Amino acid sequence: MDRRQFIMGALGCPALSAASLSLSALTPAFADDTVKLRDLYNKDLSFSDYALEREGKRVSISGFMAPPLKAETNFFVLTNRPLAVCPFCETEAQWPDDILAIYAKRVIDVISFNTRIVTRGKLELGTFTDPETKFVSRVRLVDAVYDKA
Repeated sequence: MDRRQFIMGALGCPALSAASLSLSALTPAFADDTVKLRDLYNKDLSFSDYALEREGKRVSISGFMAPPLKAETNFFVLTNRPLAVCPFCETEAQWPDDILAIYAKRVIDVISFNTRIVTRGKLELGTFTDPETKFVSRVRLVDAVYDKA
């Protein structure tokens, strides 16, 4: 190896490292273990083994932010597909398996309804009626954070 080859090789290494760093910065830190909403339920709408094993633990779930029920809130609904309007508040018996209540750590910044996001929070199972919004959920993420996918 001559001096020219050494210099060219040494100059290429930082560029390669910078390229790999910027590529990893484009993806959320918690995207690698992200699950889908359907992974939380069995066909009979009972909770899946996945959900039961992870109850009380932090999980990542991808979907779309439905328009919030009100402004200046830390609550939104994650949907399986983009919805231009807020999902209707249903009873526990009518709870759809393709939405998830999200309680963020802070007041949310609304993201366009057709932009996929990834949320990460503590998984809670069981019926809960939000005292403020009266939204009924069977499953939700609490202390959640979210980012564009």
